[in-house]
Amino acid sequence: MKNKIDLRLALFSKFDDLGCINFNVNVMIKKNKRVSIGLWAILLIGLSSCTSDDDSGNNNFPLSAVIFNSADGKKVAFQGLTHSANSWLWNFGDGNTSTVQNPVHIYDEGGYYIATLTATDKDGLTETSQVNLALALTPYSLLTGDNTADGYQGKTWKLSGAHSEFDYFANADADLSPVAGTPVPLSAGIFGAGLGMGEVYEDEFTFYFDGSYEHDVKSDGASLGGIVYQFATTGGAGIVNPSGADFGLCTGIYTPEENATFTYVEEEDFAVSSVYGPGGSLTFNGVSTLDFSGTEFVGFLDFQRKVIIQDISDNSMRLMMFMAAGQDPSIIGINTNVLILTFEVVQ
Repeated sequence: MKNKIDLRLALFSKFDDLGCINFNVNVMIKKNKRVSIGLWAILLIGLSSCTSDDDSGNNNFPLSAVIFNSADGKKVAFQGLTHSANSWLWNFGDGNTSTVQNPVHIYDEGGYYIATLTATDKDGLTETSQVNLALALTPYSLLTGDNTADGYQGKTWKLSGAHSEFDYFANADADLSPVAGTPVPLSAGIFGAGLGMGEVYEDEFTFYFDGSYEHDVKSDGASLGGIVYQFATTGGAGIVNPSGADFGLCTGIYTPEENATFTYVEEEDFAVSSVYGPGGSLTFNGVSTLDFSGTEFVGFLDFQRKVIIQDISDNSMRLMMFMAAGQDPSIIGINTNVLILTFEVVQ
């Protein structure tokens, strides 16, 4: 037993040399098992002390900031997940700010926003994080696209060759009744295979958030329009493709206006001329409209350039575009028909 105890004391001495324990042990060796057990307990305590947190001074993580958010309509709960920060500055992208780490913010209007978090540590170092938000998007935002996106170049639309179940040629009456002899809804690609004017599906119309507008008539330099309008304004010289004449349609030369703008009205009572209306006029109540500067238009060139937005989503919109197809001199320029057509986003 004495030899075993001496070996254990030697181990204590070794640990003492390593600096893990440092104390004197004076033991009166007795032939008692409790002495052996006690020494083993002390040895285990000494071994445990060797795993102490020697790097306790290096617990400072690098400054970092990440944003999490949850949106309900125009209300957004933000969470600033940060390391080593002692102050937080939020810019919500709508002119409002906060210094709360996890703020809740309600935006006045739906739309696209960039929320920015700047975290600062005790030494004044900063870390910035951003998140793009699309909140309760308004028709205007759907029309013009995400103006906060990198490389934003407006939102471009073109006439959909697929057409929708709601596309048709209507009379300009209060009920928007279908024109007799025309398909309801319009078949896919009807302007091409049906009317021989497939080029009208190529023209592009770009709306910008700041209200500016661009129009690309592509290589033919012409756009879909009313044939009566072309005769009335150019004597027919502007007609490029008269294949849709039986429906009052053609393509006509058009030079897009530079520095054009558009005006969007979310809701108004819109009065237009109509051969079917009392006194030659009809009013469409509570509608959304698009109007344009100068000679500009969207989709269809005729006497009436202001159009009604029937429906709009992130990737499609349906417009009501008026046409004056009457050839009687007494009604030239007065609307007889409405083209109800779907446009799609150019990807």
